[in-house]
Amino acid sequence: MAKTSPGEFIRQVRAEAGKIVWPTGQETVRTTILVLIMATLLSLFFLGVDTVFNFIVSWLTSLAR
Repeated sequence: MAKTSPGEFIRQVRAEAGKIVWPTGQETVRTTILVLIMATLLSLFFLGVDTVFNFIVSWLTSLAR
């Protein structure tokens, strides 16, 4: 593979960086809100699962006494 000169490398990096499409402020806010909603829903789900498992384990250990 041929080596690229530092100047050519910089030009290639600038060309690739010019292709970046940054999200708008509105897209960023929407995505942030969606992430917060999903994190809240998942935390509530895992709280419920943990509560059910805690009840089952407590019940099973009470049978062993």
